[in-house]
Amino acid sequence: MARTVRIEELADEVMKGLEEYSRLAADDLKKDVKKAGRTVREKAQAGAPRRSGKYAKSWAVKTLGESSDSIRIVVHSRKYQLTHLLEKGHAKRGGGRTRAFPHIAPAEKAGAEQLMRDIERDLQKGG
Repeated sequence: MARTVRIEELADEVMKGLEEYSRLAADDLKKDVKKAGRTVREKAQAGAPRRSGKYAKSWAVKTLGESSDSIRIVVHSRKYQLTHLLEKGHAKRGGGRTRAFPHIAPAEKAGAEQLMRDIERDLQKGG
């Protein structure tokens, strides 16, 4: 014997399913963003110039804000005064320029690529 289902009940069940999928997808995406942040930090540390090692050790990942469906992180150096000078090089007092040590841009690119791969993988598996 066939069961009759009201449209409202069907719509409610569909909405519950979509909300559950959305929650699972958001959790996976937040994990992926945190993982990409760690990758950027590790790559920046690995590519940073080393004289004493303090600059390389100064890289950190900080969560700026997190809600049920979003996350904001920042990867930064606690020795922020040096980042641009080392990444791009700078003019010397007596003339000429110092050598550039590009380490931030490659780290950022690697993190973005990893994030895209992880997001595609998570969405393909279904949340």
